[in-house]
Amino acid sequence: MDVCDYSRRQFMVGTAGLVAWAYQTRIAAAAPGRDPRLLVVNLRGGMDGLGAVAPVGDPDYQRLRGEAVLSADDPARGLPLDDLFVLHPALPTLHRLYRDGHALIAHAVATPYRDRSHFDAQDVLETGAAAVGQLHTGWLNRALSALPPGEAIGAAGAPALSIGAQVPLILRGQAEVMSWMPPGFAAADGDLRARLLDLYRHTDPGLLATFEAALDLDRATGGEMAVVKEIRAETPDLKGPEMLARTTARTVGKLMVEPGGPRIGSMEILGWDTHVDGEPFDARFVRQMARLDRVIADLSANLAPVWDQTVVCLMTEFGRTVRYNGAGTDHGVGTVAILLGGAVSGGRVLADWPGLSEAALFENRDLRPTIDVRRLFKGVLADHLGLGERVLAETVFPDSAEARPVRGLLRG
Repeated sequence: MDVCDYSRRQFMVGTAGLVAWAYQTRIAAAAPGRDPRLLVVNLRGGMDGLGAVAPVGDPDYQRLRGEAVLSADDPARGLPLDDLFVLHPALPTLHRLYRDGHALIAHAVATPYRDRSHFDAQDVLETGAAAVGQLHTGWLNRALSALPPGEAIGAAGAPALSIGAQVPLILRGQAEVMSWMPPGFAAADGDLRARLLDLYRHTDPGLLATFEAALDLDRATGGEMAVVKEIRAETPDLKGPEMLARTTARTVGKLMVEPGGPRIGSMEILGWDTHVDGEPFDARFVRQMARLDRVIADLSANLAPVWDQTVVCLMTEFGRTVRYNGAGTDHGVGTVAILLGGAVSGGRVLADWPGLSEAALFENRDLRPTIDVRRLFKGVLADHLGLGERVLAETVFPDSAEARPVRGLLRG
């Protein structure tokens, strides 16, 4: 097999575990003595918020979802959160963090988008715009650009770095972003590495810099294969999407803990376009929940040294319909967003609950959103990274002055 063919093929592998980093030794806007970390996790495909966090206290919940419902009375069918909500039983790590005050769940949230196209919904979620096609840069990139200049470190002095063939939309923009190869590429044998370095040195300086950056980060984590072996020692049969997600999560944690490592990042977990009957107990949906919980466990364990200064934001482009339609739940609107971390003022569900009565549903099919998800992002960026409300309303989320930041999301 030709070396160039191998490299191009491998370059495209693993983009489901896309990660992007902001490389700064310290966020200059932070208060003295603080060194905050922010990780955004994109659950692509539209997670069923009612399946993950169920309003068992709403009298219309079981009427709409039938027998496949969560329950507060049986741990195998739900983990209690408060008088209204329970958590899916496949999320015990999230439940523990919630009980410890390190997880906040916002329900009935959505972007301003109200149609049901994955591509358009993801565009709005990642750009932070009010409508599809208004912006071509990502809100996290614009937030990074709005921070006072910090000392850039890492490969080639790049302030941002992404794993995968493409930088995700949320991090595209003025702030420089440099790609790192996906899992598996940096672990190539020494002879192949040498041949690729020589090939790129003479033919593709861009890929040369990218590959060198990958090797630098591989060494910083003790080697990507060391992370894989660590996971397989615990779960020998693990492979496929879950191995990719967990390898990515552990690598994220190991790098963000480093004194000279990344402070801002983004990763994604695919597979949330479930379309299955029997949610929340269908096997595919349960696997997704369990995979998410293990990723959360890996992140919290590996970020432990900096957990008290960390916020992890879980977001998804939209929810699912409240009724089953014969093939599961279809694309919907209202859903959940989750904040994790020692910096989070958690142990609560944030919801202006609209109810699930026929009159309360959006277009007679969806959970009606009552919180603009941009308000959550703004609250985190304001209180965690020190961005001002005007910058947030005009630069990071243009023309969004009416969507005021939710304050009090983080510990004082």
